[in-house]
Amino acid sequence: MSTPVPTPAPRAADDPADRIGALREQIDDCDAEIIELVQRRLAVSREIGALRAASGGTRLSLSRESQVLSRFRSALGDDGATLALMLLRQGRGRL
Repeated sequence: MSTPVPTPAPRAADDPADRIGALREQIDDCDAEIIELVQRRLAVSREIGALRAASGGTRLSLSRESQVLSRFRSALGDDGATLALMLLRQGRGRL
């Protein structure tokens, strides 16, 4: 007759609460990067707007906005287009 092998106790890494905590830290890191990138994007967008205005151009380029919307929609679907609209509005203000 064989002796049953005891099941090892779960390690901390196997604890779902610990794993969830670690994953949430990754999300927090992603969020921080996203915020930094959005802030950088807004600064660049505002500089473009200022240069366009200083040279007598319009405040925005509808063809460029269409390209941005299309790229976000292609990569992320309809929610991506919504995200792109929010980013565009942040950079140029409401129309």
